Amino acid sequence: METAYAPPRSALVQSVPDGVYTIRRPWLSFFNRTFRVTDGSGQLVAFVRHPVMRMREQFQIFADEAMQQPLATIQSRQIVALNRVYDVTAAQTGGWIGTLRSRGLKSMVRDTWELLDQSEQPQGILEEVGLSWLRRIFPILLGHWRVLLGTSEVAKVDQVFRFFVKEYRLTVAAEGRNVDTRFLLACALLALMRENHREQS
Repeated sequence: METAYAPPRSALVQSVPDGVYTIRRPWLSFFNRTFRVTDGSGQLVAFVRHPVMRMREQFQIFADEAMQQPLATIQSRQIVALNRVYDVTAAQTGGWIGTLRSRGLKSMVRDTWELLDQSEQPQGILEEVGLSWLRRIFPILLGHWRVLLGTSEVAKVDQVFRFFVKEYRLTVAAEGRNVDTRFLLACALLALMRENHREQS
């Protein structure tokens, strides 16, 4: 399992020694969900613009804001499904990076995804933590998520309070340094897009 999500390390263009990324998006985004990912010095390492009006959810992670350097593609297999499956693939080669499957009913109270290997077997989980049920009533409360492979927490996502912008911190743990960064970023983005969907509904 140590290499299931770790193809040759192409990851993000710039490496972040401390494993901490900042993800920001505008507070209001009606037609596009725009996410900018920076390192500790504020250098852009990834950019995502995801159209809202799309029947089948699909978006790409780019290394630049001009969207000329694709890093990874995230696509839902189904248009409508209770437990939707998302495949994360390398943008240049189409090679498999990882797969996530949402837990529809459980996510009503706590956002939850299973992390699947290439044989569709669960190997980990992406889940919202803390008082998630209370956040459904009071959206102003800050969100927190964690990524587990086996019993090891390989990454976590924590919302940071800011005015006029949504900001989150993706922290890759020492146990997650051998996991493809593109997959961990895809996990964070799916969690944040679910959050954005609740806000707009």
